[in-house]
Amino acid sequence: MTTTSPNSTIEKPLPADWRDLIALTKPRVMSLVIFTGLCGLLAAPERIHPVIAFTAILCIAMGAGGAAALNQWWEADLDAGMKRTAKRPLPQGRLDRTTARDFAGVLCAASVFLMGFAVGWLPAAILAISIFYYAVVYTIWLKPRTPQNIVIGGGAGAFPPLIGWVAVTGHVTLMPVLLFAIIFFWTPPHFWALALFVKSDYAKVGIPMMPVVAGEKATRRQILLYAALLLPLSVLPWWIGGTHAIYGISALVLSSLFLALSIRVGLRERSGAEDTMKPEKQLFAYSVLYLFALFAALVVDRFIAL
Repeated sequence: MTTTSPNSTIEKPLPADWRDLIALTKPRVMSLVIFTGLCGLLAAPERIHPVIAFTAILCIAMGAGGAAALNQWWEADLDAGMKRTAKRPLPQGRLDRTTARDFAGVLCAASVFLMGFAVGWLPAAILAISIFYYAVVYTIWLKPRTPQNIVIGGGAGAFPPLIGWVAVTGHVTLMPVLLFAIIFFWTPPHFWALALFVKSDYAKVGIPMMPVVAGEKATRRQILLYAALLLPLSVLPWWIGGTHAIYGISALVLSSLFLALSIRVGLRERSGAEDTMKPEKQLFAYSVLYLFALFAALVVDRFIAL
């Protein structure tokens, strides 16, 4: 509950309240997780009872929040050394790490068992895999070891629409796999755009993010590559007949704009100071809007077709 240095615990206890526990779940990130999970559930070709649907989304939210809390528990010392994360509850000393770990463990376990008993064991198993993927594969294994951490670890955030869809249908088909793939390929340009203007934070604590290890030029090229791959992938659900024109045209327009912004970032030679990073910040901001809009179009397309 206290910290002694920028990378450890300060000897000064600070008051904690329920908001610190909520902060451990990364609410802003969780909102996107919940939304894509809900869209996967609503876009599925079958229907389930509203109470079961609510329970499924609640479990996705609990699982995502628990995994985020485990991430902050494990990375508390790293967070203390980065400007962007230094004010989180653990680096600030408002919570002790044992409390954070136990809170995270309860959330994760409860989400999986509630999903299993109330909704189905297949979506529960996928939820458990997603928690393990983020908390262990990404946070503990990949993130401190390889600049490909975001590429491989991107699967962690791609599970929610797959879980939502399977919660309704009870089986995995091509459509939810495509929704998973869209988020998987969206994650690197989204996160690397952020990493470009906070790379000094990662360098300071020794996290091998792409801009730190491979340099800005290589990172920009990778952003452009993934954005180019994302465009046809995002339209694929329409091409295979899984959606109608509302989604297909929306995906084409939204992804074309994503690619255009990525070209601005990808073709820049260097950025210099943070205050010259306008294209990177614009891409990062748009990437969040992009995912919300794309999945909203998926749901609108589904309901208009009914």
